[in-house]
Amino acid sequence: MFRLDHLPNARPNETVVLFIRRHWICVFAIAVAFLFLTAVPLALAWFFWPVVSVWFAHPTFGPLMILGASIYFLSIWLFASIEFTDYYLDTWIVTNERIINIEQEGLFHRTASELDLAAVQDTTAEIRGIVQTVLSYGNVFVQTAGEQRRFHFKKIHHPERIKEIITRLVEEDKQRLSGHGKIKTVIK
Repeated sequence: MFRLDHLPNARPNETVVLFIRRHWICVFAIAVAFLFLTAVPLALAWFFWPVVSVWFAHPTFGPLMILGASIYFLSIWLFASIEFTDYYLDTWIVTNERIINIEQEGLFHRTASELDLAAVQDTTAEIRGIVQTVLSYGNVFVQTAGEQRRFHFKKIHHPERIKEIITRLVEEDKQRLSGHGKIKTVIK
C-alpha cells in the first residue's frame, strides 16, 4: 500500500491500494491505427509518384490536394491524440475505504464517481477471447445498490487479481465498520 497525496477528497487514514489504468494493448492499438492510416496514403503517393507529381503541378488541383492531405493527416493526429488522452486519463483508484472511477470522455468531459466499499454487492471479472487470455487483461464490473449501479473497469491488467483484491477489501471494510459501531443492528 502507498499513500497518494492528491487523492480526491481524501479521508483520514485512507490509503491507496490500487491505482489502475487500462492495459498497454490499448495504446498499441491506437499506434497501429495511426501508423496504418498515415503509411497507406504515403505509400500510395510514393508508388504512383509520376501521376501524383503531375497533379501537384496543376495550378488549381495541386493546392487543393495539399489542403486535403493536410486536413487528412491533421485529423489522424487529432484522433490519435484524443484516444491517447482518453486512455491516459481513465483511472480507477481503489483505497481501503472506497473505489474512485475517473473517466475522460472526449477532450472536455470528465466524470468522477466514487462508492464506499461497504456498498459493493458483487464483483465480476471478465476475460474474453484468446488475446485477452494470453495477455491477461479484461474487464471488472463492480455492482452496487447506489445511484451509479455498476462500475466498469475497462481493459485492465489482471482482472481476476483485481476482483479478488476488491472482494477482500469489501469484506475488511464491512468488518471494520461493524467493529467500530458505525453499522448498528436495531432490535425492537
